Amino acid sequence: MQKNTPLILLAGLTPAQFMKRHWQKKPLLIRQAIPGMKPLIDRSALLDMVESEEVESRHIVRKGEKWTLKKGPISRKSLPSLKTPDWTVLIQGVDLHNDAVHALLQQFRFVPDARLDDLMISYATEGGGVGPHFDSYDVFLLQAHGQRKWRIGRQKKFELQEGVPLKILKAFKPEAEFVLNPGDMLYLPPGYAHDGTAVGECMTYSIGFKVPRSAELASELLMGLSEEMTENAGSSLDVIYQDPSQTAAIKDAGIPAALQKFASQAVAKALKDPQILNCLLGETLTEPKPSVWFDPPDQDDLSAFAWPCGVRLDRRTKMLFDAKHIFVNGESFRAAGRDAKLLQKLANEKYLTAKEASGLSEAAAQLMKAWWEEGWWHPSDLIENDVT
Repeated sequence: MQKNTPLILLAGLTPAQFMKRHWQKKPLLIRQAIPGMKPLIDRSALLDMVESEEVESRHIVRKGEKWTLKKGPISRKSLPSLKTPDWTVLIQGVDLHNDAVHALLQQFRFVPDARLDDLMISYATEGGGVGPHFDSYDVFLLQAHGQRKWRIGRQKKFELQEGVPLKILKAFKPEAEFVLNPGDMLYLPPGYAHDGTAVGECMTYSIGFKVPRSAELASELLMGLSEEMTENAGSSLDVIYQDPSQTAAIKDAGIPAALQKFASQAVAKALKDPQILNCLLGETLTEPKPSVWFDPPDQDDLSAFAWPCGVRLDRRTKMLFDAKHIFVNGESFRAAGRDAKLLQKLANEKYLTAKEASGLSEAAAQLMKAWWEEGWWHPSDLIENDVT
């Protein structure tokens, strides 16, 4: 994928044109974004996923003005008949569980990986949906099976209906309406209200993006900073408060100004080093979701492991980098020189050939082995210039 290469996925726009004209600005309807689109996971396998504790799922039913919501895991047998109208199942993060769905998500990597989140699949019977709502993130709505009617509109009032288990808008005023067929896709920027209703049985794939909120991100970074500072407790970096000029105080519950200044300087000093915050940010952005589990190699594979070999990241692994660090699944590592270039390639391309892997230093090779033992990547017979 190149920035200036037109993509059918984007209605003939290049990634550069799409990001400039539409990203976080205005909707785009794309007919046949994926020609000949068929579901990448069949209905039965998809609905079976509601029973798994490793999958985030929701079951939504509408009866007139009444909505009910059940969060998974739930029994497959408890789902209504497929002939019953007005119900929906939402399966979050299907890309973590299915290689074909994961491969589809990679087509949207014209947005930085740090922003790309997951692919949710919505299965619905006739009339099924989740009501008019808005998202705080960008979303691509790809029709995989059947038809779905979308009504969209810019919203001035964002009041939500009361007493409803879903965030449904109280006063939705659509401005446009589209019926999407398999392969059609609709892009919506954040805050653009939309209401999708199944026309017969349908499946819609939603490609969503991360939207860190300042308060939430600051909380996570400060929590990480607290842990970092705790590790330095008692070291030469841990300065002790001193007040040799403190005057006598009799029954004085006031906090000394010098102590307030000391506290302020302690926080400022911790925040002064940008590398600490950069590390914490990378660790936060690559932290796996609570439901994600990796499959470490079995004992036979452990004894047969040989380096170097082709490397392919597990589809659940999150790997990012900055100028000085590599971040993998919530952990950070310093990297420089050839090691940095090769590990950055692994983060970008999701693979290394055996020849490339052989260029890693002994220390980096040991690190790779440790990651393999965690199940973060898998040996692969990758051949140069013949990678799929």
